[in-house]
Amino acid sequence: MPIEAGRNRTEGLLLQFQVITDTHVKADPLHPYNRNLARALEDIAREAPDSDGIMHAGDITDRGQEAEYAEFNRIWREHGAGLPASCWASGNHDVGLGHWPSRLGAYLDATGMSGPYHDHWVKGYHFIFLGTEQELELFSFLSETQLSWLDAKLSEGGDPARPAFVFLHQPLKDTVAGSYEAQRWYGVVQDEALKEVLSKHRNAVLFTGHTHWELEASHTLFDASDSLPRMLNAASVAYLWTDEDEHKDGSQGLYIEVYADRVVVRGRDFAAGEWLDKVRFEWSIAEH
Repeated sequence: MPIEAGRNRTEGLLLQFQVITDTHVKADPLHPYNRNLARALEDIAREAPDSDGIMHAGDITDRGQEAEYAEFNRIWREHGAGLPASCWASGNHDVGLGHWPSRLGAYLDATGMSGPYHDHWVKGYHFIFLGTEQELELFSFLSETQLSWLDAKLSEGGDPARPAFVFLHQPLKDTVAGSYEAQRWYGVVQDEALKEVLSKHRNAVLFTGHTHWELEASHTLFDASDSLPRMLNAASVAYLWTDEDEHKDGSQGLYIEVYADRVVVRGRDFAAGEWLDKVRFEWSIAEH
């Protein structure tokens, strides 16, 4: 399905990747959440066979248990054939509570990531993953060292106009869907400090999960172009939540395409195998 009528989907395409989050894999291979992940991977293989990466914004598992990570790896092995390399943020369900070294170690062993925060380059574009450094139940804790690291990483590359893609499980307060005061699903201890770092790097794009808010809800995209970079809620593969504060069966994620002059983001309904026609965002890559 074309991104725009009359335009070849791949004309001028420089980079394409998907963002999924909150898969909440269970130990039971027949659990609906596990089936939803398998279906999402199959959808990506069909719709984006030339994808450059699948980026996961955390809550890979439901409880961070060894059996759940084993099941996650099985699903990826059986349904991810031919898919590109993946990178993973940790979520509170993965590493929250419990014995921190053990919780963090299980996440690192299962995903192959190098630490609670890490970065990767894909076709000349920077992908930066943030992560909690304490076993908090819901929030993420980002040390001063991590925030300084982020500031330095966002300065790399030499082109201040080129998008840099940042991933963190919990959203900043009063930004994307689910993060507003009444909705209660914001969750960064160093909220203001992270906003201060991001405000210096307007080329950044922050993707978050945690809220499960469906992509059709208000504020999927946060665009405060006068003060902060863009931020996007990536919904959930396992199940969804609504602006009416109600659970909803469903499975969604984002497809991102980067061109020399613009970024295009589209919402995907993995359960139906359809595009969400009302969930489409596009912005120009401004000259600096």
